[in-house]
Amino acid sequence: MKVLMVYPEFPDTFWSFKHALPFQGKRSAYPPLGLLTVAALLPPAWEKRVVDMNVRPLKDRDLDWADVVFASGMMVQGPSMRRVIQRAKARGLRTVVGGPIASTTDPHIAEADHVVEGEAEELMSVLAKDLESGSGRPHYKAAALPDLTQVPPPLLQLADIRKYSAMPVQFSRGCPFTCEFCDIIEIYGRRPRTKTPEQVCEELSQIYRLGWRGRVFLVDDNFIGNKKNVKKLLPELIRWNHNHQSPFWFLTEASLNLAEDRELLQLLHDANFDSVFMGIETPVAESLKETTKFQNLRKDLLESVKLVQSYGIEVMAGFIVGFDHDPPDVFDRQIQFIRDAAIPISMVGLLSALPNTQLWRRLKAEGRLLRESLGNNTLLDMNFIPRMDTQELLDGYRRILETIYRPQEYFNRVLAYLSRVGTTARTPLLLSDLLAGFRSLWRQGFLSDYRKDYWKFLAEAVRHHRQSLDKAITLAVMGHHFFKLTGAAAVESGSQTCFEDAEVTPQPTLETF
Repeated sequence: MKVLMVYPEFPDTFWSFKHALPFQGKRSAYPPLGLLTVAALLPPAWEKRVVDMNVRPLKDRDLDWADVVFASGMMVQGPSMRRVIQRAKARGLRTVVGGPIASTTDPHIAEADHVVEGEAEELMSVLAKDLESGSGRPHYKAAALPDLTQVPPPLLQLADIRKYSAMPVQFSRGCPFTCEFCDIIEIYGRRPRTKTPEQVCEELSQIYRLGWRGRVFLVDDNFIGNKKNVKKLLPELIRWNHNHQSPFWFLTEASLNLAEDRELLQLLHDANFDSVFMGIETPVAESLKETTKFQNLRKDLLESVKLVQSYGIEVMAGFIVGFDHDPPDVFDRQIQFIRDAAIPISMVGLLSALPNTQLWRRLKAEGRLLRESLGNNTLLDMNFIPRMDTQELLDGYRRILETIYRPQEYFNRVLAYLSRVGTTARTPLLLSDLLAGFRSLWRQGFLSDYRKDYWKFLAEAVRHHRQSLDKAITLAVMGHHFFKLTGAAAVESGSQTCFEDAEVTPQPTLETF
């Protein structure tokens, strides 16, 4: 059996980093971990190929080679996935769809022959036998959540790792919290399951043997969901990295209660973590209560961010507007908080009712649900009726983006962050980073329409933050991507090219494949 595994294309969004990756000579942020893990679960005798359409187009000869096509993706990849399914079926190929999109009734996958809902580990052997016998069912769903200690390492060798800016590793699935708008707890459950430290170190060794050096993304939706097991992992991670002369530095996602545990912060620092994405959502306490995000109410939000930064860890954050309890001044409060917290990468989105979430069920019961979410909460469109006047909400949202990603405003946040951050992770000097630095000087310093702000920023970074100049340039390059996507013309025209839901980002998480 020849299986072609296709990862559909993402639209141009904040999380695609489409305008920043060329500075490094890269095509995509990270390879499709889910598909590569499913590849390891399929029969060894099967021939496997992976096409990531974010790296290269799907060609006719790819389809001509295959017996069956597996496609995985999120809702935001739906339009691209539909085209993949149609092209495959036009050649008489069977199609199998999985990933987060399979947990919805998305019309983009309606033509697929087989849909695999949920996590894949308990299903792949049955699916493979059915495909070989030609008796596949239209729908597959596992009866129970799998034991992650039995998950094999992904077949990363199927991907061209030179095309990516980071390599993915998954430690856990699930989250202990109950955020109303989040679909993670609906899909993966509220009891975080983890791999063993030995499994994670073996995956790191595989990445190392493939020749990778640089950034590794621990793709967990909440890396610290199971603190006990994280504290078992991190000493082994520290030991592995030390024994291999620190070839990797790490980023991940974590809940804000990370700031309640200094021991854990120190372990992350010692393990070479330099960035963490957090769902802060809003500085409005009543809105946090509404969405049952009580973990963000235990400590002062601003002090929590500052504490994490003091350990040399950059905080990237997700913010949301559109909660029922948002007051009229929520937009100014979001802007001011982002400024005070010195969070350069602030992903602000409109609240979206994702399928099968607590929020979706509540709004449906209240008669306020308009349609299914598209998986992109930055479209200037709502899939439910908000309490605030819709136009007021959209105008305020536009204003947040126009403000926080104005070049001068963004560069000032970066400088504020650099003045606050502690000793950062040790990072190897890579050719791609040197190229990014030179390209930044040329493209941003001479060709951009914000070059005056850029040179002023760079002069301040050299004068006051020379020891963090590499981080300053990295954030400047990322800023270029944000400026492109949130320019006044793009926002005012209702462009659909911003970024995905902060809680449903196009990360290489593994839900099915």
